[in-house]
Amino acid sequence: MVEARPSRRSFLQSMGLAAGAAGALAAGGALPANAETSTATAPARAAGQRSMIGVPFERHDEVRIGLIGLGNRGMGMLSGWVAVPGAVVTAVCDTLPDRANRAADTVRSKTGLRPTVYTGGDHAYEELCASDEVDLVYVATPWEWHFRQGMAALEGGKHVGIELPIATELKELWKLVDTSERARRHLFLMENCSYGRNELAILRMAHDGLFGELTNGHGGYLHDLRDLLFSGYYEPDDWRRAWHTRIDASFYAMHGLAPIAACMDVNRGDRFTYLTATSSAALGLADYRERFMPADHPSWTETYVKGDRTTSMLMTAKGRMVRAEHDVSSPRPYSRINSIAGTRGLFEDYPTRIYVEPDHSGHQWADAQPYLDRYDHWLWRKVGDDAANNGGHGGMDYILQWRIVQQMRAGLVPDIDVYDSAVWCSSVPLSAESIRKGSRPVAVPDFTRGRWQELRPGLDSEETDMPAVARKGR
Repeated sequence: MVEARPSRRSFLQSMGLAAGAAGALAAGGALPANAETSTATAPARAAGQRSMIGVPFERHDEVRIGLIGLGNRGMGMLSGWVAVPGAVVTAVCDTLPDRANRAADTVRSKTGLRPTVYTGGDHAYEELCASDEVDLVYVATPWEWHFRQGMAALEGGKHVGIELPIATELKELWKLVDTSERARRHLFLMENCSYGRNELAILRMAHDGLFGELTNGHGGYLHDLRDLLFSGYYEPDDWRRAWHTRIDASFYAMHGLAPIAACMDVNRGDRFTYLTATSSAALGLADYRERFMPADHPSWTETYVKGDRTTSMLMTAKGRMVRAEHDVSSPRPYSRINSIAGTRGLFEDYPTRIYVEPDHSGHQWADAQPYLDRYDHWLWRKVGDDAANNGGHGGMDYILQWRIVQQMRAGLVPDIDVYDSAVWCSSVPLSAESIRKGSRPVAVPDFTRGRWQELRPGLDSEETDMPAVARKGR
């Protein structure tokens, strides 16, 4: 039986915890005595610089989109951008002319309009970001380019969505936050898994109090990428495998971390206070190379330093615990773990199951589908059929794209803002710092500069409509 329960959010508000008391550090969230605290230092805001929390997009009749990076991910998202009502792809950019022109031809075949092509060098994206025919820049390039391309978009007066991660160093994350605030433009992580059907449903379960008071959650990115890492799939120059030779860190745990952070209202009533990380030995890629790569393969010059399994433990101000995992070097089935637990029960994915009191007893898992049906997010009820036809990853890509365009056209506050994006992606440099220092706790910066205590909407949004399309084209 699926019973109605009082909302956890309304309970907190009724108890007067929305600001002062909710912000107090729980005993479990306080920094350990041996924590590295230099990582928590926040640079001073410049004169006149203001927060982007709660700032809505300006309204757009149509959203003109410029795409930077047209490899596997960029081309995979192209059909979704073209399909969203009120979205127009007006510019495409890639260092390789054939890719950029292929994308432009694809847009023309679907819409009758050929976007402007920017290509011919590593800095062609700067012209796109400065163009007056673009409202939103979408970045799908190798990780080392994300920071500079995000900066170029903001400095060009554009909103920008960036694939994971938005940056890989703390100083870069702070610079993106500060530039977003100065430019008055939104920057956000293109975290498609935050819009997964199960992820959005369990977010609603958590906010409805189904699990009681939340105590812990587990997420991650466990995906055997060995074949892709060695096959030339990640062009140019096998860039993704190259990262495994540079640093031992949790590169990509955000797919599992971000949905759990949303359930816990991180930056919206709670915050991450510190992180500890550890890695296993780096054996998986070398073993795969030994068994499957010919002697003349370029990988034989490489030494891998990124541990096969990286586990990060994050604590929050309220004493909650999050385990974030990353492993792309081991033989295993795919999993994002996607588990959330509290004083009344828990949910787990991979496989999907649930156990909540008083509905269940006897230490036996139950079928989660009745709960998933009841708590199905309005975005999936409204757009799910279109998502299945136009987006990858089970439709979550299109749900993300549709929602971004809808928010820009309707003048709404973004579900995911620069502060969410920065704290999720800070797990990359913070995990590296912790591992370098023997799994020492490292403080997590407060990118909101104190406003994390404010309860405010996020991914658990109220239902709204896509504005009617008055016209399409330039």
